Amino acid sequence: MNPHHLSTARPDAGRPGGRVHIAPLDGLRGLAVVAVLLFHAGHLGGGFLGVDLFFVLSGFLITGLLLGEIGKRGRLRLGAFWGRRARRLLPAQIVMVVATLLLAWAFGSPAMLSFALDDAPWAAAQVLNWHFIAEQVGYWDASGTRLFSHLWSIAVEWQFYLVWPPLVAVLARGRGGERRVAVLAVAGALGSLALMVVLVSAPDTTRVYEGTDTRAFAVLLGAAAATRPVRTLIARLPRTAADALCALLTCGLVASWVLTGGQDAPGLFQGGMFAHSLAAALLIALLARVPDGHTGRVVGGVVPRRLGEVSYSLYLWHWPVYLLLPPEVLGFGGWPRTVVLVGLSLVAAVLSKVLVEDPVRWAGWATGRRGLAALAATAVVAAGVWAAVPRPQLGTGTVDLDLLTQPRLGGTSGLSRG
Repeated sequence: MNPHHLSTARPDAGRPGGRVHIAPLDGLRGLAVVAVLLFHAGHLGGGFLGVDLFFVLSGFLITGLLLGEIGKRGRLRLGAFWGRRARRLLPAQIVMVVATLLLAWAFGSPAMLSFALDDAPWAAAQVLNWHFIAEQVGYWDASGTRLFSHLWSIAVEWQFYLVWPPLVAVLARGRGGERRVAVLAVAGALGSLALMVVLVSAPDTTRVYEGTDTRAFAVLLGAAAATRPVRTLIARLPRTAADALCALLTCGLVASWVLTGGQDAPGLFQGGMFAHSLAAALLIALLARVPDGHTGRVVGGVVPRRLGEVSYSLYLWHWPVYLLLPPEVLGFGGWPRTVVLVGLSLVAAVLSKVLVEDPVRWAGWATGRRGLAALAATAVVAAGVWAAVPRPQLGTGTVDLDLLTQPRLGGTSGLSRG
C-alpha cells in the first residue's frame, strides 16, 4: 500500500536549497489510510480505492526524489536508494510479522496460524501478491483468516522500487531526460490499463486487482505527475484556478470512496480505477503547486497530517488487529468495535514509529555495512521465530463454516479485505 513511508519533501533541482516540504501530501495519505481502515471494518464500500491513492503518491514522491538526485548529482546512486528504502520499510514490517506470528500462535485459530506461516516467506520476499494470484486466493470473498493479506500492496511497491529507478537512471540523463521519463510513465500507464481490461474476468478479479502489471498505472501516473513537463503545465494555471480544482478533485475522490459499492461497481476494472488514479495524480500535482491554498490548508490540517505521518505503521498493524479481535472475542461489533480496533491499531502504529522506525531511520549504525549486517541478523532472528512456531494440525472440524458462508465484503465479522 504505500507512500506512507515516504517523505513529502520533494526535491526540486530548479531551486536552491534542494527540498520543499509539501504538507498537504501528508494529509492525503492520512485520508487514504482512514478510507482503508473504514473499508476493512465494513463501513466504507469504496475505501479500498485509498490504496490507489497511496500508489499514486508513491510514484510521485519516489520519482521526484530520483529526478532531484539526478538533477543535483548528474547520476543516481541505486545502492544508496535501495538502502534507504530497506532501512525505512523493513524493520517495521519484520517486527509486525514476527509479533503477528506469535500472537496468532497464542490467540489465533489453527487455520489462521497455518495461513500466516504459509504466507510469511512470500511476504518477506515481497512477492505476496503473486503468491495469492498463483494460489488463487480470492481477494474479495476470502474467509478473512489471512493475517498478511494486506501486504500484497507493499509487495507491489517493492517491485516498483526495483524496476523503476534503474529505468529513470538511464532515461533521465542528458537533455530532455524528464520528458523521456514522462513519456515512458504515460505509455506504461496506458499499457497497464489495457492489461487490466483484457485480463479482468468475472467472478474473481483478484488477478487484475493484485497484479503488479495491472496496477502499475496508478504508480506510473503519479510518476508522470512528478516530471518537469507536467509541472510546467500545472504552473501555467492561475493559483485560484488550481486551488478550485484541488477542492473539486478532493471532493470527487472522497465521493468515489463513499459511492463505490465494491468490486461489482460498474466499470471499475474497465477504466474506473484508472480514472480515480488519474484524478489523484492531478490532485497531487496541483497541491504541490498551491500547498498553501484553501484546500491545501484543510487537507494538510493537523489531524490528517499526523495520521499521514504514521500511516505506514497504521496500515501494517490494523489488519492483524482486526482479525485477531473479532466480535466474538470483544463481545460487541459495529461502530463501537471499529473505534476500539482503530484505537488499538493507532497505538501500535505510534509505538512502531517511535521505537522501531525513527530510531533505525536516523541511526548512523543503520547505514552501510553495519546496517546490512543488522538487517541480516534481524532477518535470521525472524526466520528462526517462523521456524520455531509449531504448525497446527488441521483436520476435520477446524474450518469455520460461518466464515466460509458469510456474505462478501463483510458479514457477521464486519470485515472485508483490501
